[in-house]
Amino acid sequence: MLGFESAQATGSLRVAGTSIPSRRARAREVTTQDIPVYQGELWTALQRQASSIHEISYRACYKPQLPAYFIERLTEPGDMVYDPFSGRGTTAVEAALHGRCVIANDVNPLSAILTQPRLELPSILQIETRLNTLRFKVKQHRDIDLSMFYHRDTERELLALRRYLTLRRDDYTEDATDRWIRMVATNRLTGHSPGFFSVYTLPPNQAASPENQIKINERLKQKPAYRDVRELILRKSMQLQGRLTPQQRTNLQAAADSATFMDDSAASTLGIPTAAVKLTVTSPPFLDVVQYARDNWLRCWFNELDAAEIAARITMCSTVSHWSTAMLDVFRELYRVTVPNGWVAFEVGEVRGGKIKLDEVVAPIGISAGFACMAVAINAQKFTKTANIWGVSNNSKGTNSNRIVLFRKPV
Repeated sequence: MLGFESAQATGSLRVAGTSIPSRRARAREVTTQDIPVYQGELWTALQRQASSIHEISYRACYKPQLPAYFIERLTEPGDMVYDPFSGRGTTAVEAALHGRCVIANDVNPLSAILTQPRLELPSILQIETRLNTLRFKVKQHRDIDLSMFYHRDTERELLALRRYLTLRRDDYTEDATDRWIRMVATNRLTGHSPGFFSVYTLPPNQAASPENQIKINERLKQKPAYRDVRELILRKSMQLQGRLTPQQRTNLQAAADSATFMDDSAASTLGIPTAAVKLTVTSPPFLDVVQYARDNWLRCWFNELDAAEIAARITMCSTVSHWSTAMLDVFRELYRVTVPNGWVAFEVGEVRGGKIKLDEVVAPIGISAGFACMAVAINAQKFTKTANIWGVSNNSKGTNSNRIVLFRKPV
């Protein structure tokens, strides 16, 4: 049983002496090919149970309770925690909150844009002061038509902010406050409430195309109303930092001093020393389920990034065979960077309507790379607010459970 004890009797999963309790003692164990599978409510998926600093929208991201579960049980303060597919930075931020060191990698540079500022953490006063210095009245050149999303005055302010941030980045004067403002503005570009710069549109983890937004406006008989860019950035900043404790602030800022942000292929991370990582918690692209260029085209425009070029670098596989080949290269690199007795928690999900369970695919891949596959932990959960926006009933569509394949590097 690879060092595991039954979760059924104790309500806990033990890995080589490490207890991993579930929230309920009903977790069950099913052995398939000598790899135990534990299923139950291992952590809560309730809204707003994690730190407010995580409340940044991004497509296909897991809740911070997932990395916290493994960080708390498999690492100590000062250990290195890594995510090769960092996305919005959930693992990196949660590791920093727990006093761990951080490496975050993602071929999409939007990942670092959304993650690094939440470790550096400028004060609300610094953010407000910087916002008040910005000049929005000067007319800026408009390279694309965004009138279907924004009131003309909001668009003018966004163009001015985009120009300011580009100049600061290009002349190397961009500081932590600028990066924070960039991060919040990127997150507020479009959404489905007055808290976003745009008229009512898709949820903020993806952007409608201009053509589709015109159709949405016609169907809802709506026109973009004015949104004060400064006010909304400041309001969101206060919300993000609102529930942070003094210790969490200290931990985030300490992690920022040593954090590494990379945009390499997850299969080739030469910037990470050999045997440097105690724990990896990550979730790779699930085949071709998410279309990153389409979802992030407006965020890329705001940050003057080439969405098509970024999409070409992201692992998008239409077949399980192609995905398996790509993941084997990733696991070989993870084996190199992991310390002996270090861990990899690899989160995957069921795709193609539940017909493909990637946990069953990834276990032999990790073993081929040299890891021992210790278990599959399945956290059963109910849909929360994001799913309800789409009108998705519980456990009917999408990814209905977190399925984490847990690996350990032998000594």
